[in-house]
Amino acid sequence: MVLLLGATGLLGRNVLQILLERGIAVRALVRSSLDVPGVEVIRGSILSKDDLLAAAHGCKAIINCAGTTDMKLPSVEDFLPVNRDLPAMLCEVATREGIGVLVHTSTANTIVCGTCEHPSDESAPFGPPYDKSPYAISKKAGEDALLEYASGHPGLRIVIVNPGFMLGAYDSKPSSGQMVVLGWKMPLLFVTSGAKSILHVRDAAGAIVNALEQGSGRYLLTGECMSMKEYYKLQAAVGGYKQLCVALPDWTAEFLGVIGAALKFLGIKNDIYPHNVRQLEYEEWYTCARARRDLGYTLTPVETAIRDFVEWHYGVEVKR
Repeated sequence: MVLLLGATGLLGRNVLQILLERGIAVRALVRSSLDVPGVEVIRGSILSKDDLLAAAHGCKAIINCAGTTDMKLPSVEDFLPVNRDLPAMLCEVATREGIGVLVHTSTANTIVCGTCEHPSDESAPFGPPYDKSPYAISKKAGEDALLEYASGHPGLRIVIVNPGFMLGAYDSKPSSGQMVVLGWKMPLLFVTSGAKSILHVRDAAGAIVNALEQGSGRYLLTGECMSMKEYYKLQAAVGGYKQLCVALPDWTAEFLGVIGAALKFLGIKNDIYPHNVRQLEYEEWYTCARARRDLGYTLTPVETAIRDFVEWHYGVEVKR
């Protein structure tokens, strides 16, 4: 039996699907309902130690896909309960319940970007521009808590995965799929100058499930580094529509960041804070060689990830 947290989110729902496909018994701790056949559902809070202990009883492993990701939140403190305190609490729960494996989802943003010639691996430090991001700071704090615990408790094998920008089915909010929605069939689109490391969410989910049996430490689960113009050109090709995509100069995006900071000062939440805008100007070059070797990580073409999101979100078939 595997305890899964964050089962209703994009990554968690895909992890759940793969666990079921492989015949692995799953128990999900959720706040609301989860209507998926074959899953034992427990209602409760992931921030309650009592609820976590009850849900973890009898399990052999924990997979944590829960996380606070809302970029409109203004401070680090808003992110810490789920992104730092929950991983630390899961270590205690696992030890008390005799659980031997904890797989935790972090983010590639805790690792500084490399270059096309020299992509970053897991040994790269935490650095700009992410070290100004409350989200990334909180995720790094969660990783540090896990690694410190692992150093003193060899009986608990801890695997930390650091995924890039994930697209695919079961994105109910949508979360990262919002990038698809924003550009879908728009005749004119303005984008920033940076590039994201984009991957199919099922690739990350498969590596996470593989981590139940192998691996330890941190693993980048990243994909193809694509500029926003390259990405939306590919999306238009997948969708079969024409689009004029214009990359904004950096100063324009930074000016929007100033406006966002002013709105924050006035108490108006938004997601165009200067640190968020600055991240969009960077190119995310990473290598996933370690995950390929240890976790059997594979890469599906980005066009398939777009197609799977579109077919799930819009309920229409996309020509292949």
